[in-house]
Amino acid sequence: MKIIMLGAPGAGKGTQAKMIAEKFGIPHISTGDIFRSNIKEGTQLGTEAKKYMDQGLLVPDELTVKILLDRVAKEDCAGGYVLDGFPRTIPQAEVLDEALEKLNEKIDYAVNVDVPDDNIVKRMSGRRACLKCGATFHMEHIPPKQEGICDSCGGELVLRDDDKQETVQNRLKVYHDQTQPLIDYYTKKGVLKSVDGTMEMKAVFQLISEIIKEEK
Repeated sequence: MKIIMLGAPGAGKGTQAKMIAEKFGIPHISTGDIFRSNIKEGTQLGTEAKKYMDQGLLVPDELTVKILLDRVAKEDCAGGYVLDGFPRTIPQAEVLDEALEKLNEKIDYAVNVDVPDDNIVKRMSGRRACLKCGATFHMEHIPPKQEGICDSCGGELVLRDDDKQETVQNRLKVYHDQTQPLIDYYTKKGVLKSVDGTMEMKAVFQLISEIIKEEK
């Protein structure tokens, strides 16, 4: 059961990926985590990736896939895995498919957590983070007991630069330009499953769980 999570930044795909991994007993694999792990362990692939990252450059697709395949070859991935954050572009998807084909494997399906841009801007601009302990709140969904003050440590709550409306809109533009074509790519392959990401988190998870059970 090899799953790819798709969706715009702020759609909640990372949260859903973690919940899927926990329920079905498969690893949640984030490319960012893999890079950090390889660099920390000083592996050959990690050393290669670090050269690009230190220069502020994107790690080439071929190297990213090598690092990814090295991770999914580990014993805990024998029953499948959930990919979060990769692929982001058509070339990355093609490189991944080619590499998996050589192993007689394939992506079983891609789950697209579909949320309109306006909802995402509203979601993210409502977030507040504590400067002191890092706890996060949402002015509408998880408001702090006292406005501007963290429930956990009493620190100041702020709107992070990443969550400001103009930043979110820029990130969404990049997503639509680069990543959304993957929806068409996986639709043509017959593996795309879309869910309404505007629903409550548990309801979205229930839908995804039913899809996975049907596909197993």
